[in-house]
Amino acid sequence: MTAQAAIASGRVELANERQRSLVTAKVRVLVVVALFMFATLAALLRIAQLGLFEPAPDARSMAEALLPPRGDIVDRNGSPLARAIPAYALWYNPKAFGAEGGSPLVKTPEEIATALMQIFPDGDYNDFLRRLKSDRPSYLRRRMLPEDANRIFALGEPALEFPRESQRFYPQGSLAAHVLGFVDETGHGHVGMEQVLDQRLNDPALRGMPTALAIDMRVQGALEDELGRGMTDSNAKGAAGIVLDVDTGEVVALASLPSFNPNRSDLAYNDLVFNRVTNQVYELGSVVKPITIASAIDAGVVTDLSVRYPSGRPLQIGGYQIHDSHSFGASLNVPEALIHSSNIVTAQVADKLGGPALRATMMQLGFNERPFIELPARGFPIWPRGDWARITTMTVSYGHGVALTPLHLAAAYAAMVNGGVWRPATLMKVEPGHAAAGRRVFKASTSARMRQLLRMIVADGTGRKANAPGFRVGGKTGSAEKPGAHGYQKTNLIATFAAAFPMDKPRYVVIAMLDEPQGTQATSGQRTAAWNAAPVVGRVVPRIGPLLGINPDSTRDIDISDLSPLVGNGEGE
Repeated sequence: MTAQAAIASGRVELANERQRSLVTAKVRVLVVVALFMFATLAALLRIAQLGLFEPAPDARSMAEALLPPRGDIVDRNGSPLARAIPAYALWYNPKAFGAEGGSPLVKTPEEIATALMQIFPDGDYNDFLRRLKSDRPSYLRRRMLPEDANRIFALGEPALEFPRESQRFYPQGSLAAHVLGFVDETGHGHVGMEQVLDQRLNDPALRGMPTALAIDMRVQGALEDELGRGMTDSNAKGAAGIVLDVDTGEVVALASLPSFNPNRSDLAYNDLVFNRVTNQVYELGSVVKPITIASAIDAGVVTDLSVRYPSGRPLQIGGYQIHDSHSFGASLNVPEALIHSSNIVTAQVADKLGGPALRATMMQLGFNERPFIELPARGFPIWPRGDWARITTMTVSYGHGVALTPLHLAAAYAAMVNGGVWRPATLMKVEPGHAAAGRRVFKASTSARMRQLLRMIVADGTGRKANAPGFRVGGKTGSAEKPGAHGYQKTNLIATFAAAFPMDKPRYVVIAMLDEPQGTQATSGQRTAAWNAAPVVGRVVPRIGPLLGINPDSTRDIDISDLSPLVGNGEGE
């Protein structure tokens, strides 16, 4: 081949090589374009599928996204009682390293369990250890503070994870715990208003607005504080109290002691969640006597309060005897019987009134059914069924043979002093003019007379230690022996003081009850309500009166001048 031919051949080969490279480049471009078009088509098809056949993953508006996961609960003045806040949980993930077999922990389970106990002293070491040795993922802790999460993170264990959750927080701690209840790990309420309002608090249409209760946080604190002091002073095993608006039925405060902290996560089987105000029934004793007298006055059985009844000896009814705590003289009229708390005279008034009439009054007051309130835990009274025998009527008249909750008593006293109208109690804030209509139980004139008599008991009788100056308190003591397997237990009492103030224009009922108070130095060795429950009310009223717009006024009082000449002085329970 000549040199010229060789050069020509090389040019041809070079041209062919360029042609092949160009073709290869074009093919590659076509492949890339095809792949891009395929991906684009797939994306468009997926978008079409989602748009046509599947709902949007999150159709919430921005406003809905900003809603709390559970609605707030506030008191009547807007102070927070329960709210949802972001929180951490502690999750154990045994597959954190992704490998089967071997320990997912850097340290030993024993070392980690010990470290967790140092961070959570209220935890259970054995439970921590069991979970850490398991190959199943589980929660080690719910509701954890950020600083606790930081301490656990410092342990350097990848298997310990910190998912974000919503925590129900009670900024007042144990205050009003029996009213509020608590929320479990699944986000559902239990025991109190958290259970009652569960659907509302989780409803997206409603949970953006806080739910206002009738409770006044300040009044609640004062009631719990003074009940706690009363328990300590008398070495009682429990206490209950309530402050009730006599015109609306609103529960301004409700306390059951001992209490619990709803911020704790181990409450499901805690005995402290039991509510003594609404769920436990008691024979409340002599606090029932004014209700008997009111019924007799209303029925026209008692018209002249100066009429005297024999009281010097026990009252013999068949094989039973009715006694007083001690002798108050040969005879007593009705005002004296209330002031000295005479079983004998009250039983005679009830006998004259008759069982059907007394029974009808108590049924009108709701004594034969569970108390009316929103809380789920409501005790059923012990109520004599059928026609009442004569002795039953007499014993019920002074608070034996019928067992009620303190809430029953509060609603009855409200009806007795507010003009005669019984209304159901409520824990929901009532707007002005929207109170329940209720039902009339007593005449207005009967209610006016009972206000005088209750004031006299505090001014001159067994309730003197509740006589807060300037607040015109009226009320009645009750000290009842608790029933047992072999009859009444003389050493175990339920001590109660039922009161209302101010008696010239009643606004609130206050109930204080102590379960099994003991005679201590603080109570002068006495166990009766005059020495332990009445002083609780005497301290509560001056604390809560100004908070509720009732200031002390020593120039005002209910007029009892027509009754004062009828009574002498003496001591009772």
